[in-house]
Amino acid sequence: MIYFTKYAEQKFDILNKHKVYFTKEQIEDVVNLPDKVSKKGKYLAARKDDIKAVYQKENGVMRIITFYPVKA
Repeated sequence: MIYFTKYAEQKFDILNKHKVYFTKEQIEDVVNLPDKVSKKGKYLAARKDDIKAVYQKENGVMRIITFYPVKA
């Protein structure tokens, strides 16, 4: 199961104001099928197709903290 935090939900609007558009499906794809995963403290960072998502995984639930565009 994938859960978006309140901030992650707001991040869609924040990025839209800067003409950067992502869908929930794209973010879910990043954490489900990443090209690269790294660990940052207690969080995991997944990267795929110029998108990076920071999330936490516990008890089978992936909690998306934030996401943002990255350059290749």
